[in-house]
Amino acid sequence: MASSTLLSLFLLLLLNFLYPSECAASRKLTAVYHPPATVLTFHNGALLEGSIPVSILWYGRFSPSQRAIVADFLLSLTPPHRPSTFAAAAHTVARWWRTVDLYLQKAGRRRTRVLFANQVLDEACSLGRRLSRRQIADLARGLGVMPGGVALVLTAADVAVDGFCSSACGLHSSIGQEPNRAAYIWVGDSAAQCPGQCAWPFHEPVYGPTGPVLRAPNLDVGLDGIVINLATLLAGAVTNPYGGGYFEGHPAMPVEVGAACAGVYGQGAYPGYAGKLRMDLKTRGSYNVEGEKGRKYLVPALLNPISHSCSVTA
Repeated sequence: MASSTLLSLFLLLLLNFLYPSECAASRKLTAVYHPPATVLTFHNGALLEGSIPVSILWYGRFSPSQRAIVADFLLSLTPPHRPSTFAAAAHTVARWWRTVDLYLQKAGRRRTRVLFANQVLDEACSLGRRLSRRQIADLARGLGVMPGGVALVLTAADVAVDGFCSSACGLHSSIGQEPNRAAYIWVGDSAAQCPGQCAWPFHEPVYGPTGPVLRAPNLDVGLDGIVINLATLLAGAVTNPYGGGYFEGHPAMPVEVGAACAGVYGQGAYPGYAGKLRMDLKTRGSYNVEGEKGRKYLVPALLNPISHSCSVTA
């Protein structure tokens, strides 16, 4: 086994040892390919279903155009009524999200409707520019998300978070107690700190085989990297919000729907190669799905619960 693979496995084990109640984004070392699981087991716990309000805390300075990239992605998950030609399009964010709904329907739960509830700016970094995991949870609580919702904390490129880059690009966990429990997600902008770990394939990888560096679809390596990690973690948070949902392996080190196909973004993917992707002729950016307002995004393949194969759209 290559030394880079051993190192990535060591980091994964260390992360779960230090933070056993949190599910970290497997995107932290995406250049190392992990074969997909055959099936993810449902452990009869709670899932996020029906209307899911998502609130965002922008911690640090993000430009309006950067905030729009993420906001449009969330709005694209369950967009308003569109003409049938658009609804039938194969390469949309909404079609990618259908795989998540397949897991809920398989468990007899309601399909999701992701609602972009509100966003809060904390440009002055009220808790400082170095945060602990506990402070991330405190910031999530401060958003006051409704039960069954998701609090999303995004940290700017100049904000350091314990474990960021060295062990994870983001995580999802939960706040509150039943019946007022909610999920939260943290993702950091890696552009200035570790793009080779958290924004691959838009930067040369730090670990594993190297391949062609792709141009980010929205021409922002940090924010397009955030979307990849957010997509991974949001899929995991909905299908395994509190530790009793869909996953494989030990609960302290779960492999979730968003992590089962790590490093795969298109057909023919292999270590160092994201797979066959589409290219925007105007920007030369690489993408695999389209969203609201003509946005292009690169999202990870998900493990389909019916075919048990990695695919971008259901």
